[in-house]
Amino acid sequence: MTISIWRYSHFILAFASSLFLLIASVTGVILAIEPISHQAKGYAVQDLDKISLGTTTEALKKNYDDVFALEVETSGFVKASVLTLEMEMLDIYIDPNTGLELGQIQERPFIYSFATNLHRSLFLKSIGRFFVGLISLLLLLITITGVLLLAKRQGGFKRLFSKVQKDYFELRYHVILSRWFFIPIVILAFTGVYLSAEKFELLPNATITHKEINNTDTTERFEHIIDIPFFKATTLDQIRKVDFPFSENPEEYYQVALKNKEIRVSQQTGQIVSEANYPFVALASRLSWKLHTGEGNVFWSIVLLLASASILFFMYSGFAMTLKRRKKVKAISIMPDKDDCEFVILVGSETGTTFDFARQLYTSLNATGKKVYMTELNKYCTFAKARRIIIFTATYGEGEPPSNARKFEAIFSTIQQPNKIRYSVVGFGSLEYPDYCKFAIKVDAILQIHPDFQPLFPLYKINNADAADFENWVKQLSKQIDISLSIQQPKKIKRQLKQIPFEVLGRTGLNVDDTFLIRLKPKKKIKFTSGDLLVILIKGTTITRQYSIARIGDEILLSIKKHEFGQCSSYLYELSKGDTIEAAVKANQHFHFPKKTTATVLIANGTGIAPYLGMIEQNRNTTINLFWGGRTVASSAIYDDILKGIISKNENNTIHKSHSREGSKEYVQNLVIQQKDSVLKTVQEGGVVMICGSLAMQHDVLDVLESLLAEHSATSLDELQHNGQLKMDCY
Repeated sequence: MTISIWRYSHFILAFASSLFLLIASVTGVILAIEPISHQAKGYAVQDLDKISLGTTTEALKKNYDDVFALEVETSGFVKASVLTLEMEMLDIYIDPNTGLELGQIQERPFIYSFATNLHRSLFLKSIGRFFVGLISLLLLLITITGVLLLAKRQGGFKRLFSKVQKDYFELRYHVILSRWFFIPIVILAFTGVYLSAEKFELLPNATITHKEINNTDTTERFEHIIDIPFFKATTLDQIRKVDFPFSENPEEYYQVALKNKEIRVSQQTGQIVSEANYPFVALASRLSWKLHTGEGNVFWSIVLLLASASILFFMYSGFAMTLKRRKKVKAISIMPDKDDCEFVILVGSETGTTFDFARQLYTSLNATGKKVYMTELNKYCTFAKARRIIIFTATYGEGEPPSNARKFEAIFSTIQQPNKIRYSVVGFGSLEYPDYCKFAIKVDAILQIHPDFQPLFPLYKINNADAADFENWVKQLSKQIDISLSIQQPKKIKRQLKQIPFEVLGRTGLNVDDTFLIRLKPKKKIKFTSGDLLVILIKGTTITRQYSIARIGDEILLSIKKHEFGQCSSYLYELSKGDTIEAAVKANQHFHFPKKTTATVLIANGTGIAPYLGMIEQNRNTTINLFWGGRTVASSAIYDDILKGIISKNENNTIHKSHSREGSKEYVQNLVIQQKDSVLKTVQEGGVVMICGSLAMQHDVLDVLESLLAEHSATSLDELQHNGQLKMDCY
């Protein structure tokens, strides 16, 4: 509920102020350029702390007929208002050592004047200033609510700068940029509010009151101003402005504005006749001005420019995210009545991404003729004919439910379904977060203890919206419900897969298990590594198949099981040396060999060995234990030459084989038990366990691993996966 309040507040504030924020951001970008271009003129004077006020004043009096004022800008420029010997009044930048002109002060460009008026008052004078102040206040509130949402999303303030979960462009960079710019935007907004309050005289009185100093009357006079103690001791870095006396009348003083106070200096005796400290409000106003405008600091001006530009991006991405969320959450227009459906899909999603996967399953089930109803977890109710309920849910913040799932737990306990239900829970999240799929785990636990609910299979977790992992889950579901499901990949993913030609370098015959090897070489330069996937689209069809790649040298090696009616495997088996096929390489980063590890355990059965052949060949300095399970001794014959070659290159490699139909009839999980010491040692030393092959094998191996860890290690299976020490690519 709290999340919703902050989110709606954030959105409503942003929506209500969007037009004014747009104006303020665009003009803010323009105005941030002004101090940068000003500094680029190159009149900044170095070592102001070594040049006395007396030196500059004396130099000015020598070069000009009269001097009216001297000002030291925060940019380091020294400017003066003078009357030349030709009786011309000039405002110029000077060299403070010589008093000579460096350049004349130019009239401010129209674009900056226009942007300033628009930025400060919208050309509406007091009313405009009021709106600008109000928008600054709203921007401050938007930023605060945004930071709270960011902290929730990242799992707390301590994890504010931890890795951001991969998501679509607008969402991902809304999060990333908000971390970079929330402090500058808070400063911009706060100083904007402060300066507006100052304009409307809402701040305490900042009037300066001079206090006279009772000096001992002195008749001492100085021939040169440079000899006056105050002018001699005061350097230009302490000066903001000096107003010179209009005449030689003793009642006319040097009016000197220092950084922290104002003083008046007698032009006759050089004595300080009065001084006034600046009130805190005046100092705060000056600081607010500098922070809000970036005046005199190129680095801060650049930060303000980027912060102003980022507000434009936040506006775009915020509205894009809202539209996407609404579009994804929007119910499918033509949906059967909920009480007529055998299948029910319930979704908990904060960003809408989980809805993408739910919609794919909905479409796939629909294509088989099944009646499916899809809705949000918050709308859980009775479903008269439902027999199977599939729950897709993300987790928000520190294990909290997404907004549209927060009522589920309370509703679930009050509703009795008319039928016994088979269910499956799929958790979506990121292993980068400590509470990975925590809400999905909770939902699964709630369902497990309900007598009318029976799981189709254990809770399934999908990391970083991995499409391949989702396809694997769909295959498991297909087997469990005995319905052939085909998932249509989003068009975006298809577009990303660029098809290129591959030359066939060679192909083996079939072994006893109808498995063969085929070697391919890309005809164009591409990046790929072992563990990536080769996606093959058969011409004239929409059929795509993915095969795990072994990279050996510059070649791709695939291990393929030829199925009797398999169109793709048959197509590949009919290829000959010299043929060309079109295919695409799909990066499969979650199953790449770890870059930093000293030991790895590789577990596979059947054709799952393929990526390992490349990984072992590519990583000759790593201790690797390969566990492979086949049906018979002859099953491994097509791999033996490659394995012998690999072993000869690294004496730390060990290969363990099991055969389920011959000899002791062992499975690969039996090998894991037999070699538990080396497996546990790998885990305890921070090494990685990788599993590739059939899902049935994966489940059996995970059961064994879980038992071994529980008995011999303080590390759990979940921790192993969370630490990135367990990588799986099963099908």
